[in-house]
Amino acid sequence: MPNQSRPKVKKSRALGIALTPKAVKYFEARPYPPGEHGRGRKQNSDYKVRLLEKQRLRAQYDISERQMARAYDRARKAEGKTGEALVIELERRLDALVLRSGIARTIYQARQMVVHGHIEVNGHKVDKPSYRVRPDDVVMVRERSREKHPFQVAREGGYDTEGETPRYLQVNLKALAFRLDRDPNRKEIPVICDEQLVVEYYAR
Repeated sequence: MPNQSRPKVKKSRALGIALTPKAVKYFEARPYPPGEHGRGRKQNSDYKVRLLEKQRLRAQYDISERQMARAYDRARKAEGKTGEALVIELERRLDALVLRSGIARTIYQARQMVVHGHIEVNGHKVDKPSYRVRPDDVVMVRERSREKHPFQVAREGGYDTEGETPRYLQVNLKALAFRLDRDPNRKEIPVICDEQLVVEYYAR
């Protein structure tokens, strides 16, 4: 499991991206890394730049280094650009799509929903956040979980505040359900990342 001990706001500032809605307002007040020397000018080596970009992508999906390396290995074998294939590979994770659908507010909440057995795919309970959703798979909140408070909030659109639903998803929030219509295109995926730098990090 990824290390959850570091506060999300500090982690967000260190990586230069807002990992939660709460972190957004802290960025406005302190747009620099945390710590005593956060405002200081730092010299970045090529390695450090690539490492940071890899860590940023990892953090946005809340995955371990081992999971990231496995996703990269699968992306290397896919057709097309490896960097784009890597982001698409990560986006097809069940927890990522639960987040994109508006059923969860953050990737951390989406992971918890899956792990606690609240989500089913094609009528079968799935409790692995890393489960890879395929086109035409139907994902929904299980019947016995729908009256829990987080799902009542989701049903009313309480988490759907980050802009338009990605075009690769067909979402019915009232039914707490969505379908992956097709594989995402990289430009449609709302993650902040120069994936070519991530590829260069692993190819070094």
